[in-house]
Amino acid sequence: MSPLDISLADLIARLDEELPESDELARISEARLRAQTLSDLGDQLIDHYVSKAKQVGASWTEIGDAIGVTKQAAQQRHAPGPFERFTDLNRHGIVLAQEAARTHKHGFIGTEHLLLGLLGEPRGLAYEVLVAQVGSEQGVRAAIEEALPPAGAQALRGHIAFRPESKESIEQARAAATDLGHDWVGTEHMLLGLIRVEASPAARILRDLGFTSDELRETIRTEVAERLAARGKQQK
Repeated sequence: MSPLDISLADLIARLDEELPESDELARISEARLRAQTLSDLGDQLIDHYVSKAKQVGASWTEIGDAIGVTKQAAQQRHAPGPFERFTDLNRHGIVLAQEAARTHKHGFIGTEHLLLGLLGEPRGLAYEVLVAQVGSEQGVRAAIEEALPPAGAQALRGHIAFRPESKESIEQARAAATDLGHDWVGTEHMLLGLIRVEASPAARILRDLGFTSDELRETIRTEVAERLAARGKQQK
């Protein structure tokens, strides 16, 4: 049994259960996609604790020793990157966006995939805001699925690039967090980043669902303030 209490038998059983009609070749492809997702999550787990170690003053030499690589290798792989300040939930949403692109056999990560990623993380504030507006997760998902481009011929292996509007949405998410005075970039900020890129598919979907940029910003500002206030009361 692994430290996460997940065994190879568990992974095999779940894949077989979810793809009962598929042949072995199709299962190989699906297993490869799931392995990539697990690898991405593992990298994020290490990045999380590398960041914690840096905050308490650990050197890159010490971090490299802990990982089992050289100082240079640790610094190159785990130095702050484009998702610095992103919360774990928001990082997971990015991984889910990549998974959505692979599942739909798209050779890019578009804003529509990023929106699906947010919907796949029910612990995030973005999920709550989306579902509260529409009334159900399925309603939001149906609107996104309807706007997706046709599936490609085959799933892309390896790295999948972000479309320019997706990169811009990520930048806008950081800007939204700064505008609100927050020192983190959460799923709620990613949602704001998506609607700010007005010509993107995700922004069109959100407008069709009844969102406006200003109202969404106010909703998120209020929700975050209320949560922080409630957390402060609990600590007293």
